[in-house]
Amino acid sequence: FCTPCLQECLKPKKPVCGVCRSTLTPGSRALDLEKQIETTETTCNGCNKKMFLSKMRSHAASCSKYQNYIMEGVKAVTKEPLHNTRSFPNRFTFPCPYCSEKNFDQEGLVEHCKALHSMDAKQVVCPICASMPWGDPNYRSANFMEHLQRRHRFSYDTFVVGDYDADEDDMMAQVLMRSLRDK
Repeated sequence: FCTPCLQECLKPKKPVCGVCRSTLTPGSRALDLEKQIETTETTCNGCNKKMFLSKMRSHAASCSKYQNYIMEGVKAVTKEPLHNTRSFPNRFTFPCPYCSEKNFDQEGLVEHCKALHSMDAKQVVCPICASMPWGDPNYRSANFMEHLQRRHRFSYDTFVVGDYDADEDDMMAQVLMRSLRDK
């Protein structure tokens, strides 16, 4: 869960899990789940190295064979680029929509706006969203600061793996097929 979604689950007087609706106790750790993650063995789909689930995330970040495995899946579901799309915008640095200071990375823009513009109610275009293929460069956020907090707490590149033209439905189907095949 992302923090805002988890906070929504914890709001009611009797907090519940957002997936299974079982009762949650805020502040208590899921020790049985932690133990299961620590003791369940899995195999890297890239290099076939065996490890515990608890180590898989850090391994996947450094395993070049795993990265190639992921890219094969992405290539399998990538659509041919459209010929009439606008030129590719810079998705690495952004200007502040309030003061036009330039060259912020996504996290830097969030921090800059929180520090200097948190009370500015002017409706502005989110430069991060406007740079995405699905983004509308003319859409002005009614509450830009809340938008930043909810939408840009992480980098899209972390999840998109650099291919913004991949079809989400095809990618999900490919992931499901690969998960069945890999077991």
